[in-house]
Amino acid sequence: MDPRTIKLHDCEFSTYIFEEEIIARISMLAEQIDQDYAHKKPLFLAVLNGSFMFASDLLKRVTIPCEISFIRLSSYQNMQSTGKVKEVLGLTEDVHSRHVVVLEDIVDTGHTVHNLLQQLNERGPASIEVATLLMKPECLQHDLNIKYVARSIPNDFVVGYGLDYNGLGRNLRDIYKIV
Repeated sequence: MDPRTIKLHDCEFSTYIFEEEIIARISMLAEQIDQDYAHKKPLFLAVLNGSFMFASDLLKRVTIPCEISFIRLSSYQNMQSTGKVKEVLGLTEDVHSRHVVVLEDIVDTGHTVHNLLQQLNERGPASIEVATLLMKPECLQHDLNIKYVARSIPNDFVVGYGLDYNGLGRNLRDIYKIV
């Protein structure tokens, strides 16, 4: 097997985006957020499990005063998740009149983000934006204005840097795509 490929369960993946590029793009997002949220003390809501690496590296580079909280989303599921968010789990902060930035690992169809934004908007934030590590524009099925996108990618299945394939791969420093 090529040293730039890995095997997770029954699938092979090849290196797609190296850690250095990921960090460079996250640094640019952090600078933009610092400018946009100067004097606003935003609340970052990191969506677990996938966004943990992105959230960590982004917030190490954000220099303005801010808070972070972690949430999980409970979705309706059968054989395949519908992306319909049933419940936001772990949100203990009052978001009313706060500037909220949701941190996501990847936005593809947009179902999850769309439903999450609806639920958060019902709580009366001053503003709400989404920052995502990866976005698949050709898959988007909702009219979402995602302000902070580290990188857009085609509709490839990817793992690493927080993204998993049936539980494996989240700990990888680089992002890999299916071969």
